[in-house]
Amino acid sequence: MDALDVLRHDHRMVEQLFRDYEAAASDRQRRGVVELLVRELSKHAALEEMLLYPLARKVLPDGDREIDEHLSEHMGVKQTLLALDRLGEGDQRTGELVAELRREVTEHIQEEEGTLMPRLRQAVSQQELDRLGELIGQAKAGAPTRPHPHAPDQPPALTLAAPLAAAYDRLRDRLQRRPTT
Repeated sequence: MDALDVLRHDHRMVEQLFRDYEAAASDRQRRGVVELLVRELSKHAALEEMLLYPLARKVLPDGDREIDEHLSEHMGVKQTLLALDRLGEGDQRTGELVAELRREVTEHIQEEEGTLMPRLRQAVSQQELDRLGELIGQAKAGAPTRPHPHAPDQPPALTLAAPLAAAYDRLRDRLQRRPTT
């Protein structure tokens, strides 16, 4: 899959997670879906910021303006993810925050898929999109799994901060892993 297909696939997966949250039968199931949302959206945002957005800035005539808007949207999503990540199972604020996150993410997806991605498809060769898709696939394994709203969101600082954040996140994930019963 090329880069845009990979990111669209991520969008569909996140949309399914929102449906899974609504269908969950217990607080424990809902918390499990929230943890998946936090992890998948954190990775997705970091990959877009590290790999897709720098390309868009370079190749689109108004790339700086457009990407600044997307980064602003990412900041809102990261802040909502951070709030969700800090809640415990059964916290009554979870539903409201998930609804807010869903609105933010739905709007962001519509803008990316409706405007940014078609413009990139026209501006970038298929070979470059294929190569970027491979890079995104490889980078997923090392992307941060938690939101970091105060971390840099643009290279070169992001390129240095993201691996450190990812290592910290994976350690935290291991330490917080609950025993299964």
